[in-house]
Amino acid sequence: MIVVADTSPINYLVLIKEIDILPRMYGEVVIPRAVQEELLRSTAPEIVRAWITAAPAWLEIRTPVNAPDPSLAKLDPGERDAIMLATELHADQLIVNDREGRKRAEERRIPVMGTLGVLKEAATLGLLDLRASVERLQTTSFHIAPEVLRSLLND
Repeated sequence: MIVVADTSPINYLVLIKEIDILPRMYGEVVIPRAVQEELLRSTAPEIVRAWITAAPAWLEIRTPVNAPDPSLAKLDPGERDAIMLATELHADQLIVNDREGRKRAEERRIPVMGTLGVLKEAATLGLLDLRASVERLQTTSFHIAPEVLRSLLND
């Protein structure tokens, strides 16, 4: 299974200490170099910068081969390159939170999932407690609409 991830889901999974569910669910995960650079920014939380500095073996960092797609110009570099890599690698899954990024990926028929979808899938597989993980997620800058939260926890 080929899975490509954008910055935001990696960031939040590190912050809530659930990043290790990714290799358990997918084996290897690919991120573009632009995502690595975003995770290393001085504005990123220290725990995130430390994690990416000592990136685990299951994380592969790649650069898209093709020139940037002009239709992705409004996206940030991480989202743009994640979509490009997912397209080039014929990824089975793209993990991205940004609404516009998700829309652009879906237009390219790339299956998308956000942080909440990953957490829900992990809970279904018995890898974590969904309620506890979402509670930790709510202590971060992650925004979740109350109705989405109710639906997620009541399914």
